[in-house]
Amino acid sequence: MAKVTSLGGILFKSDDPKAQNEWYKKHLGLQTGDYGTTFIWRKHAHPEQTGFTVWSPFSNNTQYFAPSEKSFMINFRVDNLDELLAQLKEQGVQQVGEVQDYEYGRFAWIMDPEGNKIELWQPLDNEPSDSLGNDITGLDH
Repeated sequence: MAKVTSLGGILFKSDDPKAQNEWYKKHLGLQTGDYGTTFIWRKHAHPEQTGFTVWSPFSNNTQYFAPSEKSFMINFRVDNLDELLAQLKEQGVQQVGEVQDYEYGRFAWIMDPEGNKIELWQPLDNEPSDSLGNDITGLDH
């Protein structure tokens, strides 16, 4: 059975993403770039391998969260995206859009019962070990 393996990121709408990045850099020490920041961590079962969790403010007028009208979206890392999507479809869970492939993984989106759009991410085995910075070119900030 495919499943969520960890939290991949917190994505949220902001009046001024650039100012948010600067505030969090100045006051909380986050090393922010155009797309927020990335928290690097080690995998428990394989400490030689790293993973990361993204924190990313988006413009309030982004359509990336649509059809949800919520101001945030949670990204979950998953172990097998295709298998999980098949399981979810059998359970009547609505998928939003098509699976998309990027150099840093595969993505799909679903809706929860309260209208929250959830991003599912199957990272590639050769994940980057440093900040995503400008590497996230597919996101509509």
